[in-house]
Amino acid sequence: MIDDLRTLVEVESPSRDLDALGKSAETVASVIEGRLGGKAVLVDSAGGPHVNWSGGGTPRVLILGHHDTVFPLGTLARRPFLVEDGRATGPGVFDMLGGLVQAIHGLASLDDLSGVEILVTADEEVGSHASRALIEERALACGAVLVVEGAADGGGVKTGRKGCGTFEVSVTGRASHAGLEPAAGVNALVEAAHQVLAIAELGRPEVGTTVTPTVASAGTLDNVVPAAATVVVDVRVESPEEKERIESAFATLTPQIDEAVITVRGSVGRPPMPESAAAGLFAVAQRLLPGLEGRAVGGGSDGNFTAALGVPTLDGLGAVGGGAHADHEYLVVASMSERARLVAGLVDAIRSV
Repeated sequence: MIDDLRTLVEVESPSRDLDALGKSAETVASVIEGRLGGKAVLVDSAGGPHVNWSGGGTPRVLILGHHDTVFPLGTLARRPFLVEDGRATGPGVFDMLGGLVQAIHGLASLDDLSGVEILVTADEEVGSHASRALIEERALACGAVLVVEGAADGGGVKTGRKGCGTFEVSVTGRASHAGLEPAAGVNALVEAAHQVLAIAELGRPEVGTTVTPTVASAGTLDNVVPAAATVVVDVRVESPEEKERIESAFATLTPQIDEAVITVRGSVGRPPMPESAAAGLFAVAQRLLPGLEGRAVGGGSDGNFTAALGVPTLDGLGAVGGGAHADHEYLVVASMSERARLVAGLVDAIRSV
């Protein structure tokens, strides 16, 4: 497993870099074919190639993951793959190349792979816009989904996820000289400040809704009234009702300054993953691995899409470790075999029903 993990990590795969993602997809396909046999098909998309493999027969369970990472080309040179003191480090080891490797090796331990399907997408880290339809199609065809994203803190699986989305609020004003005629302008930065305060008030932490302005930009020069400003907002919700409320609130944002114009793009693109979707599979996982904990988390994954369809979905079956998206990302090597066996046991249990 460590050899295969090194192979995947050392082929960098930043989201949206189609050349890099093409090489990564070919490498993932090669590892799958080498361990499981058969043919892994590359499915081209605007977001890069996805990898789809089937063990034959009527599809019963979908192993779902992604091969894109958040790290730009060159990260590997600065932070190469390393196994030391019981930890594997390197870009993407925890999110989520380790989970892919564990799942593949878990499946390789089974005598029969019929009914098993693997889908490894190329654009999860940037919203899954080019893979969502395929994910939903294969989830419905299979009827159960095991998501090999990294485990929750402490090694638990993820039994629920918030819905999440990004909104971009653009303000259009009018430029003027800040010294000679400031009143002739329409200050987009000041309007954006009004909107940031109003947007921040949309959050309802008591019901799990967080609304967080994260990135802002405005202006061109220090002596020019800003004609444009942009605010990016991260949104997380636990219920469909809150999704609707938030989307409606963004759609009806109203300028506070005369002649300012507001344009909003975005939505809560990943629906909430209710814990009910994971309940049955989590019970099976606990029988296979006594003491296994389940946690609802704020981050989203492609499991949000499959759970929202009503397809039984268990997430966080991948690597035990931490530091997703950070330089200290790591995987606990000693846990790899146990997690591989857990995936294999779940596949057998699903096919026996």
